[in-house]
Amino acid sequence: MGKDLAEAFPFCRELDQRASDAIDKDLEQICFEGPEDELKKSDNAQAAIFTTSAACVAALRKERPDLDIVATAGLSLGEYTALYFAGVLGFEETLKVLQARGQFMQAACEAVPGTMISVIGLDRARLETICKQSGAEIANINSPVQIVLSGTVDSIDRAEPLINEAGARRAIRLNVAGAFHSSLMTPAAEKLEEFLCDIDLSSPTLPVFSNVTGEPHGGPEDIKDLMVEQVNSSVQWVKTIENMAAMGVDTYIECGPGKVLTGLVKRIDKPSAKINIFDIASLESALESI
Repeated sequence: MGKDLAEAFPFCRELDQRASDAIDKDLEQICFEGPEDELKKSDNAQAAIFTTSAACVAALRKERPDLDIVATAGLSLGEYTALYFAGVLGFEETLKVLQARGQFMQAACEAVPGTMISVIGLDRARLETICKQSGAEIANINSPVQIVLSGTVDSIDRAEPLINEAGARRAIRLNVAGAFHSSLMTPAAEKLEEFLCDIDLSSPTLPVFSNVTGEPHGGPEDIKDLMVEQVNSSVQWVKTIENMAAMGVDTYIECGPGKVLTGLVKRIDKPSAKINIFDIASLESALESI
């Protein structure tokens, strides 16, 4: 993950090295070589995904410094990349917060085993009823046809047959460490709130859309409050994209590993252009498309 960017651009390799120094781990080795089980640990995964995303952004900026970016957003962890891009946090500061956030979330995962399930083809109202019956919670509203539920293993076990009986097109258990964006993450949110007291934030240089509200963040204190709330709240991704489209955004560039968000945006804002950058080949394709 991110290896060819690091090999092609010295400034991307420098980001990897700065990240390794910041979290006191060989992040390059974890990203480039694994093992996957080590990469999947919440604290490692958050640092790795952020660093690779930052490298993608840096490569895009290097190749197209004139690009007019009018707003930014990210889903869950990706919101920190959006805040970094908008100058709210520096690179090392972002990693410092993410390492702590990851450790807090990993501890919450280990305290109460949980999981998540992605549901395709059921509306929110029907899933809210299933959540009341099963004890699961709505974690991500990813697109008009995809919503993710989160909760204890038992609650998702109870929810899954109800989802199938309700006529869902598909229900997919996610390979995650725990019940993210649910009340099971409340201990992590409380610890993050305490941790953020000692972190200085700057006002964003451009609109950054919040996962919690689907609307642009305000000042530094507002951002702190919402980033704490984000840990155990539903991600309002559909509302985010609808609001970005309403402000005139017509092209979305996803920077980071994979292209999940590009696929989600296709289902929310169909007329817009969607571009993703996660390696050299996709960067070159993006530069041709922009």
